[in-house]
Amino acid sequence: MDRSLQDLRKTYEKGQLDENETASEPYNQFQKWFDEALKYGFFEPNAMTLATVDERGRPACRPVLIKDHDIHGIIWFSNYQSRKGQHLEHNDFAALQFYWAELERVIRVEGRVEKIDAKASDDYFNSRPLSHRIGAWASPQSHVIPGRKTIVANAARYGAEYGLHPPRPPHWGGYRLLPDYWEFWQGRPSRLHDRIAYTLTEEGQWLKQRLAP
Repeated sequence: MDRSLQDLRKTYEKGQLDENETASEPYNQFQKWFDEALKYGFFEPNAMTLATVDERGRPACRPVLIKDHDIHGIIWFSNYQSRKGQHLEHNDFAALQFYWAELERVIRVEGRVEKIDAKASDDYFNSRPLSHRIGAWASPQSHVIPGRKTIVANAARYGAEYGLHPPRPPHWGGYRLLPDYWEFWQGRPSRLHDRIAYTLTEEGQWLKQRLAP
């Protein structure tokens, strides 16, 4: 066994998480931690890992960027025909994870995923830089291509076709995860980490509980 890997470890000492001091609603706790992550100034604090499951039950994960959030859920944008899009067509449940190593914090979110309405997708698409809008047309995301020249040629073709005002591709738009489970993890010394979970009950109330690390 690789002793260098076995000996990699650190002590977590930057914070604590007490269930009596956390918000009664998970979204409010998320907002607090997310605001703190944004203020910290590290690279892409809005990055999160999205996990989906295909029709055979095989999980897959990849990083995506949160682009909006409210009490109803967390929003990101993608190609509907991508691998993750195909997974969500077969199984509309997914999980998200935020990991902020500098703060020794993790947030996990689980729930059902839905597409957001077309106008909201249009509004966000039109706010993107022109090169990103053309890129949404140029890339058949997750599909096999002969080489990079393919997407470069596609970008040139769609750039010439649409100029400065490309419309939103019909295969591209926003997703919203509707949470029914949140978990907040704060690193602590001796691996006795703090974990606070919120579970949505059948009555529509949030049940807050401490989990063993």
